[in-house]
Amino acid sequence: MITMSHQEIDRLAVIQQVDNRQLTQKEAASQLNLGIRQIKRLVKRFRDKGAAGLISKHRGKAANNRLPTKVKKRAIELIRENYHDFSPTFAHEKLTELHGLSFCVETLRKWMIEDEIWQPKSARKARIHPSRPRRSCKGELIQIDGSPHRWFEERGESCTLIVFIDDATSQLMALHFSPAETTQSYMETLSAYLHQQGRPVSIYSDKHSIFRVNMANCEGELTQFSRALKTLDIEAIHANTPQAKGRVERANKTLQDRLVKELRLLGISDIETANQYLPSFIEQYNQRFAVDARSPTDAHRMLLHNATEVKQILSVHHQRKLTKNLSCQLNNVEYQIITKTKGYRLRQSYVTLCEDFNGKITILQKGKVLAYRTLRKGEAPTPVVDEKTLQHTIEQAKQKQKQQPSYKPAVDHPWKRAFKTTERSVI
Repeated sequence: MITMSHQEIDRLAVIQQVDNRQLTQKEAASQLNLGIRQIKRLVKRFRDKGAAGLISKHRGKAANNRLPTKVKKRAIELIRENYHDFSPTFAHEKLTELHGLSFCVETLRKWMIEDEIWQPKSARKARIHPSRPRRSCKGELIQIDGSPHRWFEERGESCTLIVFIDDATSQLMALHFSPAETTQSYMETLSAYLHQQGRPVSIYSDKHSIFRVNMANCEGELTQFSRALKTLDIEAIHANTPQAKGRVERANKTLQDRLVKELRLLGISDIETANQYLPSFIEQYNQRFAVDARSPTDAHRMLLHNATEVKQILSVHHQRKLTKNLSCQLNNVEYQIITKTKGYRLRQSYVTLCEDFNGKITILQKGKVLAYRTLRKGEAPTPVVDEKTLQHTIEQAKQKQKQQPSYKPAVDHPWKRAFKTTERSVI
């Protein structure tokens, strides 16, 4: 039995035709991309030994430029001893610089994989993201996203830029700097956008908990932001992947390049000043990058609510049930409804407490504002922090601790009484 490669099988077929005078040596040389002298050698070897004469004589033999076994053994020993957690590239640098070994980095990578020192990355199947055509009208689809970045470089703290961009034209519709990506930052940006442009048909976002309740047993529940969109009759759409909302993702990359440099040239290093500059930057950006929509129709709709109602919609809503004395609690504060009558119809009824981002409370019952007074005010509960607000919370804590003098509680401070009582009981 003769083992031949695909190339050798192809050569055999051509050389047989030459030997049978069905093909000239010149034609065979052209087909096999060889010289005529080499074709003559192959024909002679075929006539002497048959098909076995066309098999490469180097098969099964070590290459002439093969590295000695002792070099491989030395390299593997050094890696296991000193560089077991190094990548092949980094390990190659150290072996070359410190130990005088000379070979290709890919050779070392192969050795490390063979000896199971290095685990190669598994071949990932490329995901195809087909291009989606733009919407035809401005205002049909607004893509939104938050871009945390060192916008002020070393001149200021890291913050987040909230970006609203139109899908049909790639126009920046709204920009807003905030300390972190929160519901408040999106509400404030949406408020400015609504008063300037009107209501869009739909808003396209990711699946962050600001836009969607992601717990399996809470299907159908609305977040504060999605509740506001539903009240304003704006369709909320959630993208499965970042590539699905590629226009705002690409805009973020451009902004992280151009806007950072513009802020550097102007010497802007704080959020307040940067927000004042953003309208002029938006105008320059749109002149440079915006395109015309396929349809001249503007899909934005006028606001159906006045400014006060829009402010109430774009606040944090809490549902509460009134007690018999017409009171309810929120954040350790008790509120009591003031009525001209005895208020029997309000007892055990549900009200909505609208908390704006300045801390002001508005109490609504079936769309009507109710007067109230504060009965008792306690300490506010600790807010819940997620991964997007953690950095900002830590920076606030550091600033607060720097401003306050160090305080050491007394030995008999109430904080320690529980511990001391337990200690006595054990004794």
